[in-house]
Amino acid sequence: MAGPLKGLRVVEMAGIGPGPFCAMLLADMGAEVLRVSRPGARRDAHDILSRGRAHWEVDLRAPGSAERVLGAIAQADVLIEGFRPGVMERLGLGPAECHARNPRLVYGRMTGWGQHGPLAHAAGHDINYIAISGALHAIGRAGETPVPPLNYVGDFGGGAMLLAFGLMAALHEAKSSGQGQVVDAAMTDGAALLSAMMYGFKSAGQWSNQRGENMLDGSAHFYDTYACADGKYVAVGAIEPQFYAQLRERCGLSDDAAFDAQMDSARWPLLKLRLADVFRTRTRDEWCALLEGSDACFAPVLDWDEAPRHPHNVARGTFADVGGVVQPTPAPRFSRSAPVMPPASVPGGGAALLQRWGVATTAQAD
Repeated sequence: MAGPLKGLRVVEMAGIGPGPFCAMLLADMGAEVLRVSRPGARRDAHDILSRGRAHWEVDLRAPGSAERVLGAIAQADVLIEGFRPGVMERLGLGPAECHARNPRLVYGRMTGWGQHGPLAHAAGHDINYIAISGALHAIGRAGETPVPPLNYVGDFGGGAMLLAFGLMAALHEAKSSGQGQVVDAAMTDGAALLSAMMYGFKSAGQWSNQRGENMLDGSAHFYDTYACADGKYVAVGAIEPQFYAQLRERCGLSDDAAFDAQMDSARWPLLKLRLADVFRTRTRDEWCALLEGSDACFAPVLDWDEAPRHPHNVARGTFADVGGVVQPTPAPRFSRSAPVMPPASVPGGGAALLQRWGVATTAQAD
């Protein structure tokens, strides 16, 4: 594998959601990732989050399995696990056992509530974790219930990406200390951290607890989505005065004095209605021809089928078709150690990887 993490060895204890996404990020960047999964676990090209990995099927409850996995961990730089607190310890694969075999190991733990706290052992999902961070309360239209933002904020943004960042920080520290450590990544903590700017606005009196009444939550007429004549949507985000002026000019509103007081929030509801009427006069493609690429801060709202075909995404190679499965390519971009598009699974699989690591292989490694 090419990429800036080439040479990094990672053992991933297979799970769901943020753990696999974090491991995918590392594999995308060239890390050599061994995915330890239960016998018969799902594996197919449609499971994009498992791409780029070698697989090793192990029954972790069978006698001797912990020792076999510890043999691989002894040769790794990073371990990723996403079980409830205490599960890895009961399997004989907790931090104490792993660090006894590999003192430099960075042990990454991905959970919703974290390794300690009153809720640490409770079940939950993304929606629950972002609820107690304050993030979920802020998302939605005025007078309506909060809207789950898929599972971007907890699982992937506040979870997997914060874990990946924590792993890189711990690896950097290990270069000087010679010692690994545990990285406790909780989605509650990560979702709160993603909300840092909003907490700053709230402290300064520039953000309220009311959904749909703040500049970036769909209240402002210049920062929202609008329906077009064909029922498709566009998004505008013309915050700065010069960009707002561009939007007004291209929409034929430069001489409309009603739009002069851009930041008068009392006028936003009326101006949204006015702007909605304007956008309904043309199709989405017609608005793209008029606004896209300008400084009006405009973009069409594309669906899953349309996004891979957008010229900008095509030019940057943002998506790729791997065996008939369209998927995002590794990001970000690098000037020298550019990663390549990983395969659905690593040729040679777990047996070949274990052999390269100097670990005895078994028939369950493939």
